[in-house]
Amino acid sequence: MEAPTVVLRGIEVELRPLDLADAASLAAAASESRNAYGYTLVPDGPLEAERYVARALSMRSAGLRIPFAIRWRGRVVGTTSYSDFQPWEWSAGNARQRSDRSDALEIGHTWLAASAQRTRCNTEAKYLLLAHAFDAWNVYRVTFRTDERNERSRAAILRLGARFEGIRRADMPARDGTVRNSATFSIVQDEWGEVKRRLGARLGAAPSELIDISQ
Repeated sequence: MEAPTVVLRGIEVELRPLDLADAASLAAAASESRNAYGYTLVPDGPLEAERYVARALSMRSAGLRIPFAIRWRGRVVGTTSYSDFQPWEWSAGNARQRSDRSDALEIGHTWLAASAQRTRCNTEAKYLLLAHAFDAWNVYRVTFRTDERNERSRAAILRLGARFEGIRRADMPARDGTVRNSATFSIVQDEWGEVKRRLGARLGAAPSELIDISQ
């Protein structure tokens, strides 16, 4: 995968590599209100925020995750990540075979401060991630997962233009200590052009105005 130093900039949102120095800002963001975090792992307090960031960075070092700080209107309001990278093994001699980037991946580990929820922040952040995955990395599929009980998250994923695929049973530990069933969704490469157009229309900008990439 591409080195995790990429910065994705939109109109109001900037996604930059998560850093240990972001822990205090994430703790403050998470403390605004915790009413929407029933199904989501969100750090509670400065010490948990430090551990949360340290774990994300450890996963980055292992090549398992590329975590970003979400900066919106001048402050860090949450985090999101690329993960579950899937380099495919094509048949011998297939021109699609590559070793420098993944063929499919997941967007997840996303949460926002209460003040950034139900705003354009999540839509623009997801647009930036999707555009980079499909247009720069040329992936064939992007997956989203959420607790099957999290109706709010499921509705938000559907609004992005992802398709519901089904329930993956006993998928992972749930936030409440039970075993979680996950609702799974995806966007595939052939759908991205239309999804991109619709998201651009929702954000009130042409796709070319929405993303700036720097290293």
